[in-house]
Amino acid sequence: MLSSWEVGFTEVDVEARPEARAELERLGVPLLPAVVVGERAVYGWNPTAVAELVGVRYADGPRLSVPELARRLDRVLATGARAMAVAGPAHLALRHPQRDRTLRQLGYHVFRLSLAFREAMIERRLPAAWLKEAAPAALADGPAIARYGESVRDALRAWLARPDAAAGVVETDYGPQDGHALLERTVWHAAQHVRQLYALLTTAGVDPGEALTEADLADLPLPRALW
Repeated sequence: MLSSWEVGFTEVDVEARPEARAELERLGVPLLPAVVVGERAVYGWNPTAVAELVGVRYADGPRLSVPELARRLDRVLATGARAMAVAGPAHLALRHPQRDRTLRQLGYHVFRLSLAFREAMIERRLPAAWLKEAAPAALADGPAIARYGESVRDALRAWLARPDAAAGVVETDYGPQDGHALLERTVWHAAQHVRQLYALLTTAGVDPGEALTEADLADLPLPRALW
């Protein structure tokens, strides 16, 4: 994001530098990625807030409709479930060198963050802790996570069929968000991680099947970088 705006920055690997992690904690940053300028920080994918932080003019494009976002999310989750279904025991510990999530945890995260949308709309809050949950012991392999993913698809299809599925405002740790914006954020968040799942598996020589297409990702505010 910063590169696309031609804003200079220093990248810090907080996994390799405990003092950097401690500094983020001091600033009250619970999630990565984060952009820090002095004593101010913005975390997560929040282009509007990051642009304000670094002094760049940014304007959101037109939002996709709720029915279209629902369709996109179902496609993302189906693709993620297909990838996890072919992940064997030897692949579960795969991870990117600069990320701490294994493929098993990443696959679970795709579905957990998506289900969190429904929970957030019901409870009108989205705690950061929901997005940091680890895969439960019962979901010990790829096929088990894929089955969990299919159950999440079913739950979200039922929820998003409601006329008020994305109505109202949710309190999040990065400020109040209307349901439509939160759904959009959920779709691109899940899509980005599914792209990462495919990258990990294909690098390991596994064919996960059809990946997300340009049409699936069109008009979503995804970061350019995969990681």
